[in-house]
Amino acid sequence: MSTLAAAPGTGSSPASRSFLDRHYLLLRRLHSLSGVVPIGVFLLPHLTTNSSIVWGNQLGHSPYGPGTGGVYTFQHEVDFIHSLPALVLIEVGLIWLPLLFHAAMGIVFARTGRTNVSAYRYGGNWRYALQRATGYVALVFIFFHLSSLRWGWTYGGFFPTFDPEAAASTTAIHFQDGRLGLLMAAFYLVGVLSAVYHFANGLWTAAITWGLTVSRTAQQRWGRVCTALGLALAAMGVAAVWGFSTLDIQEAEQVEVKMQAGVRSSEGLAPAE
Repeated sequence: MSTLAAAPGTGSSPASRSFLDRHYLLLRRLHSLSGVVPIGVFLLPHLTTNSSIVWGNQLGHSPYGPGTGGVYTFQHEVDFIHSLPALVLIEVGLIWLPLLFHAAMGIVFARTGRTNVSAYRYGGNWRYALQRATGYVALVFIFFHLSSLRWGWTYGGFFPTFDPEAAASTTAIHFQDGRLGLLMAAFYLVGVLSAVYHFANGLWTAAITWGLTVSRTAQQRWGRVCTALGLALAAMGVAAVWGFSTLDIQEAEQVEVKMQAGVRSSEGLAPAE
């Protein structure tokens, strides 16, 4: 959560100041950096992969017939990710720990910062308020997203489990046939758009935090870049949610069975029962 925070206390001896006050600038920069690398960088391929359920149909290279390119492309990317060596270590070191640090520091900075949109309705104040709000929404969303699709927590059936060998169909079931029905798609849409806004606006403030955009002109130019990137990511997020919400689950399952049979055959394994 990249937000502005109240300045640390001054006028006291270093020994009497809190850890946050003594290392405020360092923690602010590490918090800003972790939101861009690796968390923000991970968001780019993640949304690209998820949106392939839609744009994959345009590639036309699926060997399983017309209209199956999205399922084929998405499953192919999921298979590649799960074939990476030491995947758990990669996830812990490059995603979960940085995310935990970023979220913890974001909550600290958000609780010590102040909004004044009621008194000063300037764009910067609204962006700051939205940055805090979307940070909290994104944090809740990411927790449920990870715990259900990666760790298998179902929350009493409200969040169906995810099978990496049937990635598209189980994600579609996640959106269409859970106890919440298509409300799950709405939950994901709000969560994804919150994460995208939080990243795009945080990317803009990160340049200020690191002294890369000092002048107003530089900030405006970088703001246009961040806006364009945010809109592109938002479009991919909407495409992914729409794609899985409208996917033909039975057709997806047929493609996945054929793909996994092909994988097992190429590895010299017996077909799955």
